[in-house]
Amino acid sequence: MPTIGVSIAIPSPHAEMLQAKRASFGDPLADSIPTHVTLLPPTEVEPEQMAAVEEHLAQAAASREPFSMVLRGTGTFRPVSPVVFVQVSAGIGECELLEQAVRRGPLKRKLDFYYHPHVTVAHHVPDESLDRALQELADFECTFEVSEFHLYEHGADSVWRPVTSFPLGGCPDTSRPIGA
Repeated sequence: MPTIGVSIAIPSPHAEMLQAKRASFGDPLADSIPTHVTLLPPTEVEPEQMAAVEEHLAQAAASREPFSMVLRGTGTFRPVSPVVFVQVSAGIGECELLEQAVRRGPLKRKLDFYYHPHVTVAHHVPDESLDRALQELADFECTFEVSEFHLYEHGADSVWRPVTSFPLGGCPDTSRPIGA
């Protein structure tokens, strides 16, 4: 059964810089997970449901308009979870509304934690590495326009790959396979 996720991709050059930082903190998943803000965490979907899922995601994207996002500074989920992240400081409400639109219909599911948009930069690493991530990226800041989100699939090689992009404010039939 495929495992999917839905996320907002962080654009270049910020994505590559944050991914390199994540690797420098010793995060074993740094090279397997593209830099992103999650809208739907890893979710198993029956293969015969994928067409309905893609239609649902196209409608969710069409229901929301593009928006500006600002990433600024760091935060942590410690002691609940060993995670350090870059904070979403503008675009939070838009992310929350988009997450709610995505996590309905065929993708309705309960979450382990309340939704909190963020960009993970260190996870399951020693406390010293978490502290270093928190400090080294404390002054990080970037601004970009969010005009789409992506459906990702978890590959047999444990790498998350974008499969389809869904433009915000677009028509349900404007989604497109990545690379097409």
